[in-house]
Amino acid sequence: MHVIGGGLAGSEAAWQIAEAGVPVVLHEMRPVRGTDAHQTDRLAELVCSNSFRADDWTGNAVGLLHAEMRRLGSIILSCGDAHQVPAGGALAVDRDGFAQAVTERLEAHPLVTIAREEVAGLPPAEWDSVVVATGPLTSPALSEAILKLTGEGELSFFDAIAPIIHLDSVDMGKAWRQSRYDKEGPGGDAAAYINCPMDKDQYEAFIDALLGGPKSEFKDWEHVPYFDGCLPIEVMAERGRETLRHGPMKPVGLTNEHDPQTKAWAVVQLRQDNALGTLWNMVGFQTKLKHGAQTDIFRMIPGLEKAVFARLGGLHRNTFLNSPKLLDGSLRLKADPRMRFAGQVTGVEGYVESAAIGLLAGRFAAAERLGRAPAPPPPTTALGALIGHITGGHLDGGKGSFQPMNINYGLLPPIEDAPRHGEDGKRLPHKERGRAKKRLVGERALADLDVWAG
Repeated sequence: MHVIGGGLAGSEAAWQIAEAGVPVVLHEMRPVRGTDAHQTDRLAELVCSNSFRADDWTGNAVGLLHAEMRRLGSIILSCGDAHQVPAGGALAVDRDGFAQAVTERLEAHPLVTIAREEVAGLPPAEWDSVVVATGPLTSPALSEAILKLTGEGELSFFDAIAPIIHLDSVDMGKAWRQSRYDKEGPGGDAAAYINCPMDKDQYEAFIDALLGGPKSEFKDWEHVPYFDGCLPIEVMAERGRETLRHGPMKPVGLTNEHDPQTKAWAVVQLRQDNALGTLWNMVGFQTKLKHGAQTDIFRMIPGLEKAVFARLGGLHRNTFLNSPKLLDGSLRLKADPRMRFAGQVTGVEGYVESAAIGLLAGRFAAAERLGRAPAPPPPTTALGALIGHITGGHLDGGKGSFQPMNINYGLLPPIEDAPRHGEDGKRLPHKERGRAKKRLVGERALADLDVWAG
C-alpha cells in the first residue's frame, strides 16, 4: 500500500497500516522538494503551533480525541506524550524531539518503507490502494490533478504562522508567569505561560500599528478565504478594534504579580516552544505582516521591547477538498475509489484532527486490504463525529459552504439525561451541569470506542 505525504496524517496512516500487518510505502517529497513552511526533512514536522491543545477528556472535545487516539495506538499521541513541554491545560510538545521520534519509529518499523520523492500528479495506475495525506501544503502538480479529476474550481486557503521569541530577551520585570485561572496542565505546571500586559493606551497604539503596518499580499488573495480558527492578528483587528482584546489578547483569569491591583486591558501570552524552555511562541499571533514591521510592532508590547525573534511570522497556502461532495464514508474519492484522503486536505483543522483522520484512513485502508469492510467509529465518539461531519454531516451536503472544522461537542450527539441535581439534592448550577454533561459524553464515547475497536 502507499501513503503520500509525511506530515502528521500521513505518518499516522502509515503507522496504522503497518501495525495492522500490511506493508506500506510512505512517500515524502522533502528534502527533494521543499515547502514554504517546513524547515527540516523530518516526518510530522510541526509548522505552526507546538500545541495539541487541551488534554482533558472529561471537559474538552479535543482532549477526548486525544484519549480515543491513545486507545487506538496513535504514533502521534505516543510521541507527543513522550516529548511534552509545560503548557497549562494543553498538551504541547518539543517540536524537534517530537518529529525526530516519529521519524525514527517509522524508519524502524519492518513493514514501513520511506521513499523521499515527490508524487507529481495522480498516483500511478498500478497503485491500487493509496492514502493521500498531502495536507495543507499539497504540491501544485497534485492539486491541479485533483482539480481536474473532481471538477472542482478551487482547493486553497491561507494559514498564518506565529513568531517565536528567545526567552532570555523577555523582560520579566514587566511580564510574569501564570496559566489562565492558574490551571495546571498534564505536567503539573500552573504557570506555563508568560504574560505581557497592556493598558488601554498601549493597546490602542498597538491596534493602530497593526492596522497601518505593511502586509504580504498575493495576486489571488481576494479569491482565497482564511479559516477563522487561524486568522492573522491584523485581519482580526480589521474586524473591530476590540476583537483581539476578546480573542487571543483577553486578560481574564490573570493577575499581574508586579501590580496585582491593576487589571490589564489586554494581555499577550507566550507559550513554551521547546523542551529546553529557551524558545516561546506568541499565542494566537499568526500574522501576514512583513518581517521588518513585525519586529517594530511586536516590540511595542510591554516586556518584549528587546525581544529577539528565533522566527518571524509568515503565510503558507492550505488546501482542502469539498469532502461532503467528493468523499464517501470511508474517505475514498468517489471519482477514483482506489484513493483515500486523510488529514487537513479533507477539511479538518488542527494537528490532532489531521492525525485523527490519518489514523482512520490508515485503518480503513488496511481493513479493506485484509478483506474486511471498513466501519467508521460510532457517531458518539469524537473520531466518529469528526469523520461524520466531513463526509456527510454538513448541512448543505457540501454544495458551497463547507469549511474546515475543529472537533467540538456540537458534532457529538447530546446527552439528554445529565443530572440536574447534586448528591445533596440541590439543583446544579448551569456551569456544573455543563461539566457533568461533558464528562458523560466522554464516558459514553470511550465505552463505545472500546466496543468498536474490539
